[in-house]
Order: sequence, then C-alpha cells, then structure tokens
Amino acid sequence: MKKMPATQEAGIFDESALVAKAREGDLAAFNELVNSYSRKIFRLAKHITQNDEDAEDVLQETFLKAFEHLGDFQGQSKFYTWIVRIAVNESLMKLRKRKSDRSVPLDEPVDTGEDTVVREIAVWDENPEQKYSREELGQILDEAVQGLRPAFRTVFVLRDIEELSTEEAAEALGISVPAVKSRLLRARLQLREKLTRFFKRKGDDVFAYM
Repeated sequence: MKKMPATQEAGIFDESALVAKAREGDLAAFNELVNSYSRKIFRLAKHITQNDEDAEDVLQETFLKAFEHLGDFQGQSKFYTWIVRIAVNESLMKLRKRKSDRSVPLDEPVDTGEDTVVREIAVWDENPEQKYSREELGQILDEAVQGLRPAFRTVFVLRDIEELSTEEAAEALGISVPAVKSRLLRARLQLREKLTRFFKRKGDDVFAYM
C-alpha cells in the first residue's frame, strides 16, 4: 500500500512543508497548493475584474508567476498572502488594460481623514430578509460590492469576504495598515449607503433634507 505524503496524513494541510517541497522542485507539492487555493484566488479575481474570463486568466497567471518566482518567496509571510498579492496585481492589470476604469491605483497615497465622517443613514423600513430570499440578498450585496471603486472593493473583499487580517491585507496589497483601515471604512460606508438607498421606500429620501 502506497504511503501518503506527510502533509496529507489525517487531512492535515501543512502549507510551509508544501512550499518547502515545491521550492525543491516537487511538482506534486505545488499542485496541492494550487488545488487548495485556486477557488479562493478565482473568487478574489472575479470580485476585482467582475469577469469570469479575466478571473480565469488571473488564476492561471497567478500560479504561473508563483511557480516561476518560488525562489523569491522568503517565508516571512503566509504563502497564501503572497499569492493574493500576485493575484491582486494581475487583476488590476486587467482593469487597466480595459482603459475604461478611471479609478486610482492601489499604491496611490491615501488621505485617511477623507470620507470618514459617518453620514446619518435612514433605517430600513422592514427586515430585508422578510422581503427578499437569501439568494436575492446575496445578489443585491454582490452588485453593491461590484459598484465600489477597485481600490475599495479589493480591500473589502480581502477583509470582509476572504477574512484576511488587516495586517495580512496590507502586506498582500503593499500598502500601510492605516491605508487598509481607511479604505475598508470608506467601502463599508459606501455599501451601507447603497443598500440603504435600495431598501428604503421611495419618497422617503432622508438625503434630500441633509
């Protein structure tokens, strides 16, 4: 009977051990890393590019570049955080090539004092779950997230969907922790306003009186 690799015994996923083997040329170890993270990377790329075909391209380019530059990975962060940074860069390159996105790049300096004043938001008139199914709510939220500028959308996806820590998101994006916090705050405020506008009744526009 063939013995299972140590990283697979009892369902244990040892990222560092797999990375070490992959750096030594073990293709099976690298393939296991790909299989473990490909779904997350595709989902991240789709959130940023908003396109299945582009997300598939990003997925392939991410792991191809990761394999080519494994020797550059120092192990000071998680391997997943490292490939997230590659995926974000590839996704933003896709957006820039379209030439239709006028948003600023992720490395632009952020004024952490801008847009941080919480606006007074109207309360939803009824529980949205009473009016919409779970699938409908998911679609509504997804569309609202897609409406965010890429710089804010990417931070929101990493922190609130992929559940990376603030420090991990900062490292993946190559920006400071305060910049992550600022962009996340702006993203959440914009989402709150978008969803509030969607759910509250017509003719009850609180913003008209502000």
